[in-house]
Amino acid sequence: MFEIEVPDMIGKARVICYAVVNLWLPTGNTQHFVSSELQAAAYGLAICQYKSGDGYYLFYCNSDWIEFVDTWHETIDDAKDQAEYEYAGIANSWNCK
Repeated sequence: MFEIEVPDMIGKARVICYAVVNLWLPTGNTQHFVSSELQAAAYGLAICQYKSGDGYYLFYCNSDWIEFVDTWHETIDDAKDQAEYEYAGIANSWNCK
């Protein structure tokens, strides 16, 4: 198995946990839009936290771990629950730093 290199920071947020989406198909429970354009499934998900902020962000990233959409969550478990809602089975794929 090959090693995935995930940055310690995405933008200015610290990466806490990450998961590669490639094994999990989107459930279709949600859709994400940027400038009215429907976004494709993410390559990877990262749970991140800004130094000055409360809560956690679930970043939807491309293969270069650049975030293109995010959702805010009060807890890490809430972010993981959202990820599972969107990608059934991903709960067992999290890697934490």
